[in-house]
Order: sequence, then structure tokens, then C-alpha cells
Amino acid sequence: MEITDVRIRKLMPSEQSSRLRGIISITLDDTVAVHDIKVVQGDERLFVAMPSRRDDNGVYRDIVHPITPEARSRLESRILAAYKEEIERQQAEEDE
Repeated sequence: MEITDVRIRKLMPSEQSSRLRGIISITLDDTVAVHDIKVVQGDERLFVAMPSRRDDNGVYRDIVHPITPEARSRLESRILAAYKEEIERQQAEEDE
């Protein structure tokens, strides 16, 4: 499985009180899209939260998620790299 596209759909300013920093969509093997992946500021680092919904008991459950730690690491690395590149690109535009 290859991540063939990463799109930054929305960025949130880090000054906001919310920990949400961005909403991402990815494409896998140019055939399947996964939307509403969140970039979240944790206590120590940024992390990726997969799309989820609340069940009848009020518990949030991932709709899509990687099965292995290696797959999670690859997914998170690629998404966070794209997120950071977009932040740097926007900062460079502001500095011009």
C-alpha cells in the first residue's frame, strides 16, 4: 500500500485554544481516499488521529485505522511531513 497523495484540507492557527492543527485527506494506491484525518497537538508532540465516530455508548471508534505499528508509523510520518511542509510554505509566503 502506497500513500499516493496527501492533501491539507484545513489548517488551524496554533494560537487557538484547540489542539486541532489540521484536517488531512490521503489517497492510497491512487484508488481509495480517506478523509477527516486530524493533526493534533499532544502534550509532547504532534500526532495523527484517524477518522472516527461516536457509537451508541458515546465512545469514539476509528472508522479507518492502520493495523500494524509499522503501517501507523509510515502513515503518520508521511502526513506530518506534508503538514510541516505546508506550514513552512505558508510562512515563507508571509515573509515575502
